[in-house]
Amino acid sequence: MTESLEDNPQPLVAHLTELRDRLLRAILSVLVIFICLFPFSNEIYTFISEPLRALLPEGSSMIATEVASPFLTPFKLTLVMSIFVAIPVILYQIWSFVAPGMYRQEKRIAFPLLASSVLLFYAGASFAYFVVFPLIFAFFTSVGPTDVAVMTDINRYLDFVLKLFFAFGIAFEIPIAAVILIWSGVTTPDALAKKRPYIIVGCFIFGMLLTPPDVISQSLLAVPMWMLFEVGVFFGRIIEKRRQSSNGSPT
Repeated sequence: MTESLEDNPQPLVAHLTELRDRLLRAILSVLVIFICLFPFSNEIYTFISEPLRALLPEGSSMIATEVASPFLTPFKLTLVMSIFVAIPVILYQIWSFVAPGMYRQEKRIAFPLLASSVLLFYAGASFAYFVVFPLIFAFFTSVGPTDVAVMTDINRYLDFVLKLFFAFGIAFEIPIAAVILIWSGVTTPDALAKKRPYIIVGCFIFGMLLTPPDVISQSLLAVPMWMLFEVGVFFGRIIEKRRQSSNGSPT
């Protein structure tokens, strides 16, 4: 009896030890990337702020309204950038921890979904930087009063663009969300297709909230979100057909 009581906690301890090791590896990867990027923190901020600086009126510049902002703002950006870059490593550590408890069929679909979610998140952030930022900042810098100088605080700018990076990165995860809902049996491709009018309206509302009040910039976010929804439904149909064929369902 004593031996069995002493042996029972071992699996839990082993899982907790592995979880600790995975977390430490993820944190270490962020730290290593941060150490490598920190010497270039000012250059990274210059790159991130280029969409706004390129549109500032002649004679205007970005400013720092707090004493520590010239140091803390690039520092914060570099830390967030390190997490962005380390996302594949972090997700791999999560995958390595949960994969042993998954069935073979679950592993077959979970890993592609994991890899696709990383690529789509990066695609969303890139879309925000190269397409949305120029439109947004062109609008903001052109509608102000003529006698008001546009001189944006570097910390406020960083907070604004980080929110948009995360918003567009998450918005581009729509196909993954659709596939997971279909794969888990929560809904079906046909049920999602029937909700297409509501999805389209929701995409344009989301675009309206995140972009300037003009049809072009709203459409630049809403249309890709709608197309990504259609991609999710398309792959959801493929998954459903394969599941039906594996279960011996009639075609």
